[in-house]
Amino acid sequence: MYLGKVIGTVVCTKRISGLEGARFLLVQPVDHHEKPNGQPEVAVDRASARPGALVMLEGSREAALACDPWFVPVDSAIVGIVDEVST
Repeated sequence: MYLGKVIGTVVCTKRISGLEGARFLLVQPVDHHEKPNGQPEVAVDRASARPGALVMLEGSREAALACDPWFVPVDSAIVGIVDEVST
């Protein structure tokens, strides 16, 4: 898992089977100090996040497991909204 900040939305007019109705957001991965860490990425939203929210992301195979049905072709999924980070 890793942290990200929602920086925008993505609109799709065509989707593959299994992703109908899914919401996609543009997320900037960040470190624990909320500094950018890598390139922005598109993530399927499983937590109803809003632009500007700090979110918890899951990547790779585990991202697909966060979706219903399982194993749809996604590389990143928002699985939680972060209230606070303490180091």
